[in-house]
Amino acid sequence: MTSRKLLLLPGDGIGPEAMAEVRKLIAVMNADMNAGFETEEGLVGGCAYDTHGASISDADMDKAMAADAVLFGAVGGPKWDGVPYEVRPEAGLLRLRKEMELFANLRPAICYPALASSSSLKPDVVEGLDILILRELTGGVYFGEPKEIIDLGNGQKRGIDTQVYDTFEIERISGVAFELARTRRNKVCSMEKRNVMKSGVLWNEVVTATHKAKYSDVELTHMLADAGGMQLVRWPKQFDVIVTDNLFGDMLSDVAAMLTGSLGMLPSASLGAPDAKTGSRKALYEPVHGSAPDIAGQGIANPIAMIASFAMCLRYSFNMVAEANRLEAAISAVLDDGLRTKDIMSDGMTEVGTVAMGDAIVEKFRAA
Repeated sequence: MTSRKLLLLPGDGIGPEAMAEVRKLIAVMNADMNAGFETEEGLVGGCAYDTHGASISDADMDKAMAADAVLFGAVGGPKWDGVPYEVRPEAGLLRLRKEMELFANLRPAICYPALASSSSLKPDVVEGLDILILRELTGGVYFGEPKEIIDLGNGQKRGIDTQVYDTFEIERISGVAFELARTRRNKVCSMEKRNVMKSGVLWNEVVTATHKAKYSDVELTHMLADAGGMQLVRWPKQFDVIVTDNLFGDMLSDVAAMLTGSLGMLPSASLGAPDAKTGSRKALYEPVHGSAPDIAGQGIANPIAMIASFAMCLRYSFNMVAEANRLEAAISAVLDDGLRTKDIMSDGMTEVGTVAMGDAIVEKFRAA
């Protein structure tokens, strides 16, 4: 039996509640399908700070490096607002991304037919939506140096963040975009701000050159990132794969998130480069919704984004494509049956809690 090593990092807020529903699926797959998942657990975020004085311990970081994939819940909350900046809960996620070299962040925005009316946009604009935003994750303004606040005197300060990209960083993220597009509708739109940013000029040049050299079969377009935000709201179905930098990817993927009706619906994957010998890659999977401390512990959180993140894990880390499709179909079937958590509730539907939603998805998955 193949051994598949998973590290579970539930984190803070609603993270543990959502992760509990994924544990059910792992147990079912091991029992019914001989999937061979071996799980370990660790602490990340505020709970890690409370225990270890750090947002993730060195021991749990070692577990992450040794795992075939990491499933991550959420971090943060007002409880830790006053902790030192370098050990804030979010620093645990940044350390995971940096040390695992997770340069490619995949955020699908899929609008299930049953939820088209839950979007803030008209149903005909979002119904059937299936786009993928690919965000470069380890470069750009979030990691560029210098990054500092300087005291200028006379009550004045200067905040500095530096946007930096090298050719190889743009080549590898655009290569992933083109490869993914080949498995979808074969279209890539690259977004940057070349009209005002030198890094945008380089981004545009390198993406164009990479396309010409290796991926000329894929349709490539370019768009300024601010125009891209407008087009995502105007007519999002024009896009297939969007590739962009760390900062713009952070913002544009959150715009796309709301097209689907709820942040509680959106999974994500963060991938490293394939190993030259084995072809395997470091990977972390997480819901987009964050820790939602205002509803933590109430049993009302939507677990679908966490479950869908596990489906992405099946697809990208373990090549269990049929099982991933089956799980995604189970999510869709439960929504078609009218079950809704509070965040996606609408007239005529049946409101359920976190556990009941997870149970329903497991039941559909087993019956498929």
